[in-house]
Amino acid sequence: MAREPSNSDNDRLVARVAQGDNAQPLSITEISSLLKRTVEDRFGHVRLRGELSGVKRAASGHLYCALKDDKAVLDGVMWRGNTNRLAFVPEDGLEVIATGKLTTYAGRSKYQIVIESLEMAGEGALLALLEKTRARLEAEGLFARERKRDLPFLPKTIGVVTSPTGSVIRDILHRLADRFPSHVIVWPVLVQGQGAADQVAGAVRGFSELPAAGPVARPDVVIVARGGGSIEDLWSFNEEAVVRAIAECTIPVISAVGHETDTTLADHAADRRAPTPTAAAEMAVPVRADLDAALADFAARQRRAVYRPVELGRERLEARVRRLPQPEQVVQAQTQRLDDLAERLRRGLMDRAGQGRERLAGVQARLSPQMLARSWSDAKRRLDQARLTPALIERPISAGRDQLAALSRLAEQLHPEKPLQRGYAIVTDAAGKAMTSKVQAQKEAALKLRFKDDVLDVHTGAADSPAQPGQPATPRTKSKPRAKAGTSARQDDLFD
Repeated sequence: MAREPSNSDNDRLVARVAQGDNAQPLSITEISSLLKRTVEDRFGHVRLRGELSGVKRAASGHLYCALKDDKAVLDGVMWRGNTNRLAFVPEDGLEVIATGKLTTYAGRSKYQIVIESLEMAGEGALLALLEKTRARLEAEGLFARERKRDLPFLPKTIGVVTSPTGSVIRDILHRLADRFPSHVIVWPVLVQGQGAADQVAGAVRGFSELPAAGPVARPDVVIVARGGGSIEDLWSFNEEAVVRAIAECTIPVISAVGHETDTTLADHAADRRAPTPTAAAEMAVPVRADLDAALADFAARQRRAVYRPVELGRERLEARVRRLPQPEQVVQAQTQRLDDLAERLRRGLMDRAGQGRERLAGVQARLSPQMLARSWSDAKRRLDQARLTPALIERPISAGRDQLAALSRLAEQLHPEKPLQRGYAIVTDAAGKAMTSKVQAQKEAALKLRFKDDVLDVHTGAADSPAQPGQPATPRTKSKPRAKAGTSARQDDLFD
């Protein structure tokens, strides 16, 4: 059954403008613009508290996130210029206070907050972020005890990363001057606020990358120092960049951030934590006066150690001297014997002199001029009686000549070459040594036969004889004896 046309407004097929109606239809863009202006005018400046969720940073540098509580969610965006001024790294789960303005995003029919600044919602949120970061870095092993290094006993150069205008650097320099004056290099940085973490991390890495033999002395130890303050003031030393720079530093690092009750992640990453900057200076160097006292004590102990054997020796010598007898007692017997011998010597000399006088008197009696004249006359008479005839000289010469002739005849007959004239031969080895027996000749491989007119070389065949026990056998070879010139006869083996 066909539907009958109706005259009501709801049943109109084509939109019509009623008479006197000025409500013209709006486009989607127009209503979106109206909503945008209305929301921005009404909520041009708001502060919202909520938990971050879905935090991500785009390649352009903008930050996108969502703020939520237990009943609602609001999208948020933070442009790159504002993200560069953040004092912390936003993470999911952090409770923050966002300051900005509400606006709409017509492309998705959504409203969102354009965040101008982002702050932690109280110390509880900061502590939660701190604990979360600490657990993550500790899981990576940056706080492990085995990574800690010992501080040098006496550093020549000390690097200090701190503000150059604060009281911290003055306290450190004053304490170093009192304990042990050292060469100090200060790397000035911001210790609070925007960019402080990057400057501290860069300073630590800068000290670590200094060459050992460069124009600037490489520190033996680095002190990262800052005075006390709230958790917000010290937050730069909880940043991951600072913690990683300290953990990766090739130089031992002392962290002296805040007072004794203040603890930062830099303290966990450093090789040594100092409760105050002044205490860091005390850790870095020993007390010079104590070293001087220790050296003086060592020198005194050395002197005592050297002199002690001398003193003990002197005491032992004195004890032995006391046990020795007196020198007079030792030489008394010898003195008495010396006196006795001296007396005996004196008497012996007197007796000897008396005996000499008696012998001299006897000889003197025999040495009279008459006796000397008589002896001289007898000697002259015997000389006159002696006659030196030629026969006295010729007779010994003739006898000697006969003996020499007899010896010459005997030498001629006994000459070893004399038998050669009668057909005999002399057998020698290669060196010319005479062979007197067959046993000797058999040991020689070659012999020489000396005849009246020449020498004949022969081979005995000793090289062909069986090998002795323990000696290798020598192959038997037939040697050809050297024949005498002008003869064709072959010389056979003398002992075959």
